[in-house]
Amino acid sequence: MDEQPTPPPSLPSVLPLRGDHGAHWHPVSPALARVRRTASTLVLLPVAIAFGVAAALLWPWLVVGTVVVLLVWVWWMWLVGVQVRAMSWAELPEEIAIRRGRMWRRLVTVPYGRIQYVDLSSGPLMRRAGLAAIEVHTASPVSSAGLPGLPAPVAEELRTRLAGRGEAQRAGL
Repeated sequence: MDEQPTPPPSLPSVLPLRGDHGAHWHPVSPALARVRRTASTLVLLPVAIAFGVAAALLWPWLVVGTVVVLLVWVWWMWLVGVQVRAMSWAELPEEIAIRRGRMWRRLVTVPYGRIQYVDLSSGPLMRRAGLAAIEVHTASPVSSAGLPGLPAPVAEELRTRLAGRGEAQRAGL
């Protein structure tokens, strides 16, 4: 008796905010957390130093401000890691899907046929970490989507694939 091969599982017609549900979700690079923490520290550290110097020289009650800034910094360092772990993306047959957020979940899907162009960018800290970000643009800014923290080679390949799929599916219109 010949066994029929089982067909591959079909992707769901509706993507939920949680779980895989047949889609192959890719996380962004954990190095993105380090980049964001470095950038935040470069902004908050001078503020904490200014409060500390002012507290020591002028108004001792500004020590409270220094403590608050340091507590906000510690909380932000934790939150950045949570945010980065919550980012993922999946290439589906007809669209790209990007998920973000733990508390306020967000799922953006952009049909390939609506893609007009795909930007690839990388600032100095991102380049140093070997990361890049892509921005998928459509005619409507509301339906555009961004995906930070991809390893640079992955981002370049994804940009090429998305641009190609966008051109191929738009040509059929």
